[in-house]
Amino acid sequence: MSNLTIAGVDAPGERFNFAQHLLESNLGRQAKAAFVDDLGALSFAELDSRVRRMAAGLRALGLRREERVLLLMHDSNDWPVSFLGAMFAGVVPVAVNTLLTADDYAYMLEHSRAQLVLCSGALLPVLTAALNKADHEVGKVIVSRPVAPLHPAEVELESFLKSHDAARRAAPTGGDDPAFWLYSSGSTGRPKGTVHSHANPYWTAELYGKRVLGLREADVCFSAAKLFFAYGLGNALSFPLSVGATTLLMAERPTPDAVLRRWLGEVGGLRPTVFFGAPTGFAGILAHTTLPAREALALRLVSSAGEALPAELGHRFKQHFGVDIVDGIGSTEMLHIFLSNTPDRVRYGTTGWPVPGYELELRGDDGGQVPEGEPGDLYIHGPSAALMYWGNRARTRETFQGGWTRSGDKYVRNSDGSYTYGGRVDDMLKVSGIYVSPFEVEATLIQHPAVLEAAVIGKEDADGLTKAKAFIVLKAGSSVEEAELKTFVKDRLAPYKYPRFIEFVAQLPKTATGKIQRFRLREAEADSTGG
Repeated sequence: MSNLTIAGVDAPGERFNFAQHLLESNLGRQAKAAFVDDLGALSFAELDSRVRRMAAGLRALGLRREERVLLLMHDSNDWPVSFLGAMFAGVVPVAVNTLLTADDYAYMLEHSRAQLVLCSGALLPVLTAALNKADHEVGKVIVSRPVAPLHPAEVELESFLKSHDAARRAAPTGGDDPAFWLYSSGSTGRPKGTVHSHANPYWTAELYGKRVLGLREADVCFSAAKLFFAYGLGNALSFPLSVGATTLLMAERPTPDAVLRRWLGEVGGLRPTVFFGAPTGFAGILAHTTLPAREALALRLVSSAGEALPAELGHRFKQHFGVDIVDGIGSTEMLHIFLSNTPDRVRYGTTGWPVPGYELELRGDDGGQVPEGEPGDLYIHGPSAALMYWGNRARTRETFQGGWTRSGDKYVRNSDGSYTYGGRVDDMLKVSGIYVSPFEVEATLIQHPAVLEAAVIGKEDADGLTKAKAFIVLKAGSSVEEAELKTFVKDRLAPYKYPRFIEFVAQLPKTATGKIQRFRLREAEADSTGG
């Protein structure tokens, strides 16, 4: 592995521990703030000490190499300490979504066989319920910022760190060794435990964070996507720490009000220079009643992922704030973005060009490559692909195929080498025998001044033929007739693409990342029609 070079970047050596790599990369910045959360700053020196103390403490509890610990914690300075401390010790943190139910956590505890839990005090009640449900026992729960008295099996994180001297040596892991897990979204069935290696975040930071985004030591990074997401983990941990930048962390939900307050420096005293968001969040911000002037902000770079960015949103954001949104696509399986626009080359309406170091192929139903301009299934070949789905060989073999990763997305390759998103493979519609991209119809609908959000699914008409149905969320105080929206789409797209059916709704079902859950709409539609 040490002889490998990808896109001009040397691979890690035979012995490589990503947590150790980050700490040693910042030895010359000890007094600088690495993280700033809602309660204060954590310097690089303090980060180094606390990570090493966490590693020593986990070892003292008897945790061994590659054993798992569940990390259920709101974004705070304790999150990177816990995550990197486990990795430094050779233990595998399993970072999980903080918005799930006790049943979800019970499954994850059993599935990962976690030996210990690192948990925010505010999340301790749901964790306790999960532990009572799970057919699995953990040795101890380490609690960050407890909000109530702790039980004997629970220990406060601060006192836990103080009771151990800093570990001098990191576990002698290799780049291909398991480093951490992330659970996939699980839009259908149980979420999949996606196992990543120590080298994977190194590759995403080097190939995308540094070489595409051009992150700098002077940057202040702020991500609406939380650290437990693959996107947020790169944005707020591996990318900024790889260049010595400062990260602003936020425990609360990324509502437009919460985001704008931090853009203005009202929390933590820092104004972000780099913001990482998702299209749903940008739509909410642009719909806010009091948008700050561009002169009040320090933003120099804005990134988007999680779902495709409609061109109209990008143009409106640039017009008001004077900064382009750099849209890209990544996945839990690839860890971060592999296809992206760049700060100096933005083509709205596309997801951009392959990130150097990654190869893309669009394949048809027969497995062969499709010609330019035709929709195909997106496959990725790159160095940050996950090792496997834990305990799920069938899905592992279906997704990870001989060095290529099947994304589950439909794309079209354009004449300039850029790629245009068509939708999830399961979301694509065939209308009049021709593929229709739900995203294309949705992106057109939201260009109407009355429309805030749109989601499109297939619905059978009276003849049993599939046609597009649109669910519409209107902007506050706006109204529009169905006929007007249908004509609006007909005037902009091929006639067969317009939605034959339209339903106005108060909100759309979404994942915790803000992705529209079209399958929920399909299920509700089937229930309403008795299908």
